[in-house]
Amino acid sequence: MSDYDVFLADCPARTTLEVVGHTWSVVVVVALGEGPLRYGELLDRIGGISNKMLTQTLARLRGNGLLTTVDGWHELTDLGRSLLTPVRALAAWAEEHTGDLLDARQHAVEEPIGSSTHATMGA
Repeated sequence: MSDYDVFLADCPARTTLEVVGHTWSVVVVVALGEGPLRYGELLDRIGGISNKMLTQTLARLRGNGLLTTVDGWHELTDLGRSLLTPVRALAAWAEEHTGDLLDARQHAVEEPIGSSTHATMGA
């Protein structure tokens, strides 16, 4: 059992969740799960990430012991590799359910809160 409880306001595990739950962190960890990559290879592999954001993400992951950089190669540490199963599952869930989320978001825009449909849902 863990000594941490994410429901407590001052729990350090919340910082951990912030680090590993960041969109670019998830994408970088998944990319490096395929094997070590150089900076340019990561930049090419990850569409839409800027140089600045990739640099910041690599520094955040390195600073939290999730990756190491040796001779220009970025590689997951054992701790980083331990994240592969949950982040791959999260990425797969996102890929599978993005359409559903987009549909729900569009529905929410079309039917603002307080409409008769939403009011009866709680009854």
